[in-house]
Amino acid sequence: MNHNVELLNHIYKNADMGVNACESMLTYLKEKDNKIKDTAEDILKEYEQFKESSKELLEKYDENYAETGFIGKMMSDMGIKKEVNADNSDSAMASMLIEGLTMGSINTEKKLKDYEKKIDGKVKDIAENFLEFHQRAIEKLKVYL
Repeated sequence: MNHNVELLNHIYKNADMGVNACESMLTYLKEKDNKIKDTAEDILKEYEQFKESSKELLEKYDENYAETGFIGKMMSDMGIKKEVNADNSDSAMASMLIEGLTMGSINTEKKLKDYEKKIDGKVKDIAENFLEFHQRAIEKLKVYL
């Protein structure tokens, strides 16, 4: 597989899962008085931007983007619901988001290092920006811990 396409698909799927996770969490917190909601909405918007920009680049490569499976989304939603029901404190929600962001960051960094010399500049830029987004989001969420 083309390394550009593989890395872009990774970013797309990761951003798609991030969108789903943030939307689920915000839905379950809708009637609750959590301070973290604004930060989660900001993170959601950035995930949406990365999802769209990776999709656009994939289309320029004349490739389809790999949709996240229904089962994966459903399992994620169920896990988030369980976490919110168990402890919906801002600290618990921040921990949950940080865990997902950290996993995404580690996987993206590994792929970026593996493909660094094999990918186009635009793809490298989006991957590096995606990593920076993860780090910024984690820092924003640490205030809730």
